[in-house]
Amino acid sequence: MTIDIEIFQTIVKMPESLKKEILDYAQYLLEKHAKSESSQEKLEEFQGYGSWVGQIFMSDDFDQPLEDLKEYM
Repeated sequence: MTIDIEIFQTIVKMPESLKKEILDYAQYLLEKHAKSESSQEKLEEFQGYGSWVGQIFMSDDFDQPLEDLKEYM
């Protein structure tokens, strides 16, 4: 017997009030699952270390001392 048939047979035996609760819970689970899938896709888009290579540019004198701090050096 498949899980779908077992679920159906169990739900058929229930009163209407419980069926409504099951429907609400099932819809909640579907929404939760959809959100977790979209967050998983966002994680897969992240490429990790080095993903900004070529997108950030620094001047050639980036490591040189600043003129304003000469008196402190």
